[in-house]
Amino acid sequence: MTRVDFHTNIADKVSYACRLARKAYGAGGKLVLLAPDAGLAAQLDAALWTVGETDFLPHAMAGSALAARSAIIVTDRMDAAFPHHDMLVNLTRSQPEGVERFQRVFEIVARDEDDAAAGRQRYVAYKQQAFPLTHFVAA
Repeated sequence: MTRVDFHTNIADKVSYACRLARKAYGAGGKLVLLAPDAGLAAQLDAALWTVGETDFLPHAMAGSALAARSAIIVTDRMDAAFPHHDMLVNLTRSQPEGVERFQRVFEIVARDEDDAAAGRQRYVAYKQQAFPLTHFVAA
């Protein structure tokens, strides 16, 4: 069953998602970064190129010719065909359709009250669906 990890109190969701991607990729993981819109997906795409001076995070936008060979996929749509379903990093304010296809889901929740409230609603929804949940509060 899909494991869902909530990461809350996040100051910068894009930077945090990039750090998660670096950690997952370094451990041999494959992940999909789900943005709420094309603008944030483009920000993620750009940020992944500049995570660190010595880090290289090979990634592609969903639907591109390189996506099938990329460990990290960036998208703003869950209806895209993904080459893998290991991990999903959700930066949206809603529970994505089809999360059960992934082995692990990271729900990234910002500090602002609107995002936190949406995160609480997702937590309750996942709990009602009997997903195993964990919660990490960023310092």
